[in-house]
This record gives sequence, C-alpha cells and structure tokens, in this order.
Amino acid sequence: MLTSADIVLATLNAKFIHCAFGLRCLLANLGELQSRTALLEFEIQQRPLDVVEAILARRPRIVGLGIYIWNVRETTEVVAALKRIAPEVIVILGGPEVSYEWEEQEVVRLADHVITGEADLKFAEVCRKRLNAPVLDAHHTPLSHSTNGEKAGPDLCLRAGGHLHGLPKIIPAELPKLEDVALPYDFYSDADLAHRVIYVEVSRGCPFTCEFCLSSLDIPVRQFPLAPFLAAMERLLARGATQFKFVDRTFNLNLLVSRAVLKFFLARMRPGLFVHFEMVPDRLPEQLREVIAQFPAGSLQFEVGIQTFNEATSQNITRRQNVTRLMDNLTWLQAHTGVHVHADLIVGLPGESLTSFATGFDQLVALGPQEIQVGILKRLRGTPIVRHDQEFQMRYGAHPPYELLANRDLDFPTVQRLRRFARYWDLTANSGNFKISTALLWHSASSSQPEEVLAHAQDEVQSANLDVRRLPWAAPASPFARFLAFSDWLYARFGKRHGIALERLAEALFTYLTEVLGHAPKTVARKLLADFAAAGRRERPAFLQPFVDAPISAIQSKPGVNAPKRQRRHAGAQTTS
Repeated sequence: MLTSADIVLATLNAKFIHCAFGLRCLLANLGELQSRTALLEFEIQQRPLDVVEAILARRPRIVGLGIYIWNVRETTEVVAALKRIAPEVIVILGGPEVSYEWEEQEVVRLADHVITGEADLKFAEVCRKRLNAPVLDAHHTPLSHSTNGEKAGPDLCLRAGGHLHGLPKIIPAELPKLEDVALPYDFYSDADLAHRVIYVEVSRGCPFTCEFCLSSLDIPVRQFPLAPFLAAMERLLARGATQFKFVDRTFNLNLLVSRAVLKFFLARMRPGLFVHFEMVPDRLPEQLREVIAQFPAGSLQFEVGIQTFNEATSQNITRRQNVTRLMDNLTWLQAHTGVHVHADLIVGLPGESLTSFATGFDQLVALGPQEIQVGILKRLRGTPIVRHDQEFQMRYGAHPPYELLANRDLDFPTVQRLRRFARYWDLTANSGNFKISTALLWHSASSSQPEEVLAHAQDEVQSANLDVRRLPWAAPASPFARFLAFSDWLYARFGKRHGIALERLAEALFTYLTEVLGHAPKTVARKLLADFAAAGRRERPAFLQPFVDAPISAIQSKPGVNAPKRQRRHAGAQTTS
C-alpha cells in the first residue's frame, strides 16, 4: 500500500529522461512539511485519468502542479478530472505558463491558487496556511481543526467547499534571496543519477532584454553561494552523476563564478562526465578560454543563443550582441577545443526576411558548430514581443507552443516550409547520423555535370524566393538554399515530418544526392557508410551494396567516446572526415 501524503508535488515531463527540477526546488524548501510530501513525475504521453489515479492514491490534501508550455494542455485535463473526482483537494499551480496572462486560462480557473514567479519559499508558506486553517460551516462554526493542533487566525479559515479567507487565488511570490533557498540536489534519487539528465543552477536571471524571452523579465542576475553549490556538486559526483545540465541563462556572465565551476569539473574529470552550459556567445575572454581548452573532447557542450545575425532585427527585439566577437569565439572553439557547440537561430523575428535568415544560417554553417537548432518564434506569455504585432503583422498559434504562423515578411506557406526545414535539419545534420553526407548537399558534384548542377542550384535559390545579390556566401552553393530544396523534396516524397525510419531517410538522401544533384553514387555510398560507421553502426543498407565493395568498420576509438550518443556521433564523424 502506498504511503499517504498531505502534499503531492507533481508535473508532466516531456520525456522520462527529464527530471522535474522545479519540483525538487519546492520540496527542498518545505522544511517540516517534507515528511508529509510525495513527489510524483509523469510524462505527457500518459492518460490524464491514470495520472489522477496515481495522485489520489496518496490521499493528498494539497496537490502542487508545475505548468509549462509543453504540458499545459495535458495538465488542464488532469486538473479538470481531479476537481470532479475530489473537489476537496486543494490544487496549487506554479510555473512560467501560469505566471503571466493567466486571466483567461482554463487551468487557472479550475485551480484553487496560482503562485506566480519563483515559488521556492512561497509554496511552503501557502501550504502551511492551507493545512493549518480550520474549516467553517455556513454559520462560521469550525468543522475541523488544523492538522498540527495550532490555532489559525480569523483571516485564515476555510469555508465548507474550500475557500480560504485572506489568501487570494493569484499569489505573487516575492523574489527570494538565493542564500535563503535550500538547494535541491539531494532529492535526486540514485535512479535519477543513473538514467536521467541532472539539472543544476548556480545563478538565476538575465541582464539582457531580448523581447521573445521570459528571462528578459527577470531581475538582474543573482548568484547562489558558491561554496554550498560546489559541495552539492561534489555529493552528486560521489553518488555517480555523470550528466549535468546547467539551466543558467548566462553561465559565463560572472567570470569568477564560471571559471570556478569549470575548474571544479575539470579537476574531477573522469570517463563519462558531460557538462552542458548555456553561454553568452560574445563573451569568452582568455580567463575562460584557458580552462575550456583543457577539457577532453566531448566532455563539454555549449548552447549558444545567436538567434539572428541581422543588426536591425536585433535592435527590434532589444538584443545586444557583438557579432564580430561572437564569430571569433565560435571559430576559436572549433579550432582549439573539443567543445560540442549547439547554436540557436530563430525563424520569424520581427523584421527578418527569408533572405536575411538564409544569410545568417549560411554564416553559421561556415562557423562549423556541431548543431544548429532552427526554432520557430514563440509568443510566450508575458514577453514584450507582442509590441510588434501590429507593425510586423505577427500572427501566432492560439494554443501552446504559440508558434509563429505568419508575419509581414514570411507568409504562412513560407513558415510551413521553414518548419519542415527545421525538422529535417534536425534529423540529418543535428542528429549526427549524416554529418558527413549532409555537407554534400552544398558541395560541388562531379565535374562531369557542372553546368547542370549549377543550373539546378540557381533554380533552388529562385524557388526559395531568395535575393541572390544579398547572399554573400555564394548563393548557388548556399547551404540554406540547398537544404531548403532538399527539405521540399523530402516532404514531397514522405508527406510528413515525423516517423521517418533512419534507413528510409538514408536512402532518400542517397537518391537526392545522386539523381538530383549528380554526385557519383560510389562517392555518396562511401560517405553514407562512413556516417554509419561514425555512429557505431555496422550494417550496410541494401540500397548501398551495389556501390561499395570494401567494408567500412565501425569506429572503435574516437574523441567524445564517453559523451551522450548524439554527441558521440558528431565526434565520430569528425574523426572519419
């Protein structure tokens, strides 16, 4: 029989591998209520009624739910069912999706309370008030007493039905002092450490004001006390943790702290240790470079939010970025380190045309990051990006994830093409499955067909509605134009973006490179088999067998062998190529 809990903390994660960091922060700060609390994690794929059943099996009085853009639809169903089955259970919501523009949200209407902002300390305060308040009948006569025997004040009493006098539905959380916030890391289980990504943070907030991002609304950056944080990291390492993902928005802003954290992990480097940071792309001074260069290949990943290379667009969204310094930093990382660079670009920013985005994409390809994440602009609740709606005719989806549908510069069919572009790029280039072969899309084909191939490339540029005169990166060989043409071809072939088996995608890439672009079949076959070998695969697909005689063995030793699978594939491709 399951142990009952007065408080259940729960959320629906996007995938099992993700740990609910926010819930552990709440649990760590519940004080004496920790022993009366259960933490339950689910995935968005689970049936809402099964989630409700698991929650109610603990017989809670309070259920706290984390609401995010990726789970608000499913969580709304959970709350609706929970309130129908057990209306006496108090539901408290928190998280970024309900911290702004909550007035018309159904999940907010169904809940008893919503805590907006950083709820580390406020959630415990609200729970104490709810658990200690006696229930009054219609004549204001107590029906029950608090669970710990304490007497509640007259403004903290419950009417029959659950309404609490003196405690509003929407409860703003005061910004906590981080030195007062208990760290959550001891609440990762051994199973979490063995099978899931461990999220950590040494700072909160962001000094920048990018209008598409919720972090632009934060108070300037605050640091957790460094000594307790590093002690907590030491305990996690001692328990066997190997994958750390820092959720700090600007890890390298404070050079003293970032250098200390990097040196901490470098001193404890061991096979399998992998650390992810989100970095400010134009801030990589020598103090950090000196430490970063010492890390083994594949042990560090930097997520670099570039978003746009267009200066006018950056000004539109109040984004400060030194492009020259950014390019120098990325060039240095590729030349002198084994860091896996994951760079971000956003489609649909106010004032950025298709040609401008294509130019930026080609610039980024030339800089050589292992991954380029192409994201469609989202209109997150509370962000000031809405101020551009009228001037740039911004149109967003009405439901999560609130992605751009069209704007003044990109009509709906173009945005759809770019949505497919982003997905197919992720499947081929970002995945590392076709790192070597993908580059053939914009590299010259055999010299026997130069005029035919060039004519095809010119057609691609024109079909993409690009202004050739504004593509300084050799428009006929533009990676963006070439891959957009491949993306259109893939969609015509498959009619879908998801559920494409790896071998079918490999065969499609082979067909396109040989029959459309004119590459020699034997050359393409060797490249594809090299990709397979780099990923550690030994199979030789049937469609390649007529073109390759000599076997290509799977790579047994390569940089980044202890990194996660995706990063290992990229490292293997670099070794092979």
